[in-house]
Parts: sequence; structure tokens; C-alpha cells
Amino acid sequence: MSLLPDNDRVLLGPGPSLTAPRVMRAMASPTVSHLDPIMMALLDDVRGRLGRVFRAAEGSFAFAVSGTGTSGMETTVANLVKDGTRATVIVSGYFGDRLAQMCERYGATVTRLDVEWGRACDPAALRTLLKATPADVVAMVHAETSTGVVNPVKELAAIAREHGALTIVDAVTSLGGMPLDIGAWGIDAAYSCTQKCLGGPAGLAPVVFGPRALAQRVKCRSFYFDLTLLEDYWLRRKYHHTMSSTLVYALYEALSIVEEEGLDARWARHEQNHLALLASMAGIGLTVLPREGERLWTLNAIRVPEGIDEAAVRKHLLDTFNMEIGAGLGPLAGKIWRVGLMGASSSPRLILLLRGALESAFAVQGKALG
Repeated sequence: MSLLPDNDRVLLGPGPSLTAPRVMRAMASPTVSHLDPIMMALLDDVRGRLGRVFRAAEGSFAFAVSGTGTSGMETTVANLVKDGTRATVIVSGYFGDRLAQMCERYGATVTRLDVEWGRACDPAALRTLLKATPADVVAMVHAETSTGVVNPVKELAAIAREHGALTIVDAVTSLGGMPLDIGAWGIDAAYSCTQKCLGGPAGLAPVVFGPRALAQRVKCRSFYFDLTLLEDYWLRRKYHHTMSSTLVYALYEALSIVEEEGLDARWARHEQNHLALLASMAGIGLTVLPREGERLWTLNAIRVPEGIDEAAVRKHLLDTFNMEIGAGLGPLAGKIWRVGLMGASSSPRLILLLRGALESAFAVQGKALG
């Protein structure tokens, strides 16, 4: 008996999101080698598309690392942080903490700007900290997946630049779903993933290094994530590793879909569906954790009502509706559900299905909300 799934999960968790059918079909194309001329042409095309979706500045290097979003995180850190680097890391949730840990592993002296989970970082707090404790690098998460909070990266990056620091931005849950302009906002390096707002499978991590980051790269301890060696592969056709042609096909098709929809229209769709979800959840008495103005459109942290067994709700949704939503992490474990409306999962149809599934799960527990 095969262990492979025979029907589609309704993926409404923090990631992965639903993979677009066109992307699935693209992955069925014949496999080619990592140095095949077809592969080289695809890499050139993908570089251009990634530069556009990041809205990168002229002279930037946009590409994809073989691995998940964490590999993108490590690539940016490994090439910009060395022993003695003064790194200020904004920690407003689980992934900000991971970014701080990564900087420490690469030898940085890390100063944390800790922010209450569920709140965005106040730019004034960063300005005050940098005046007192200078930094070479300021690292931050744009869309904090653990809390549903969007940080004011545009303002934070401007403050970092005022103080002479390079900026590293985690755009894992924002690229393709939230306004992000690497070039105009003066961000030096950013990373994301393919399985969330871009609507592809996991396995590649889009990364961009701007001109300042390229000029100030450090000697990389990692062979696999060495920016110079990756440039050799992507630009100069030198062997580095056996990159999956199938995943490149998927990214190529996913980026094609993004460009056909248009970034502005895609952002508007994510915002519209986020607002529709809030209205739908309010209709059954549910609220979200972040304050208005600090809420992600792509990841919604829905508060668990008093008296509800949150794990039992998730199990009911999975068993009865073949639907996945996420649990809370860290101090938010048991307190929120994380509902992702990203890429192909950002759909009015799925919002209606989620509401009905939640009402069913509450009824099983003898609770009628609304």
C-alpha cells in the first residue's frame, strides 16, 4: 500500500501553502542536469524574475539557494557576519530569535532588541539602541510568522543605514504577498522561501544581495552557502552542487504566475482576503492577536477562545475537513491558531470553508460562538 497522499490537503497553516496547479505541471517536465544549457537559461530567467519580485536595486545579485527559508537566512548571515561583527537583531518572535542565534553561531557579538510577542518594533527603540550601541549589521524579520505581526521594515532599514549598518531582512512570509521594495527601502540583503506567498513547493530559498552587501561580504565559513562560489555557479557556470532542475522549474513557473498577476494586484488580493477573514472570524466571535496596523495579511494569529481545546480543533479540521491550520509557538502555544492566506491559499472560497470547519469543531466541543 502506498503511503503517498491521494487527495489535496487544504493548506491554511503557516506554510507550506497550496501549490498552484501550473507549478505542479511544470514539475513534471523532464529532468535535466544542473549544468544543462536549458538549466542555465532557466537560472538566468529566474535571476531576472527574482530581482523584479524583490524590487532589487540595480547591481544586486538575486538568486535561489538549494534549501528552505532557513538556508536563505544562513546564506545572508554567513556572508555578512564574521567573528567580532556587531550585530543588532530585532527579536519580536520565534524567527527573530532564530536570526539572533544564527548571527551568534557565525561569531557576531549580538545585541538583541526584544519586542513583546504580538507587537511590532517601534523604530524609535532601534534609533535609541543604535545611538548607545553601534552595529555593523542590523537584522530583522519583516513578517513574523510566529505572531502574525508585520514590522515597519522600511523605517527600520532607514534608521540602520543612518547609523552605517548593513541590513538583513527575513521576507519568508512576505515576498509576493506583502508590500516589499528592497531597492527603494535601502535593504542590503534579504531572503525568503518558495512555499508560502510564491505558491511553489518547499526546497529553494530566494535571496538577494544589494550592492553594499556585495561590496562588504566577509570570508564565508560555509562552503555550501559561500556567496562567491554560488556566484560562480549562477553567473559563471562553474560546478558547485547538483541543483534540482525540478525545483527550478517550479520556481520559474511560480514567478511567472506572480508577474502575470502583477505585484500590486497580488498584494491587494492578499490584503482583501485578510480583511475578509477578519470579518468572517468576527462573525463567530474570534479576534486576532496583533493590533490594527501591525497585522500581516499573509499570516493571521487568531486567538483561541476561552474553554476551547485548541489542539482538538486542529485535529477535527484535519480529520474531518482535510484542512491544516497551525498551532502557536513559544509563549503563544495553546493561545493562538496560525492561519495562512498565502499564494494560492489566499482565496475567498477557502475563508468560507475555514469558517464552516471551525463552527463544526466548536460544536463538537459543545461551544456555540458568535
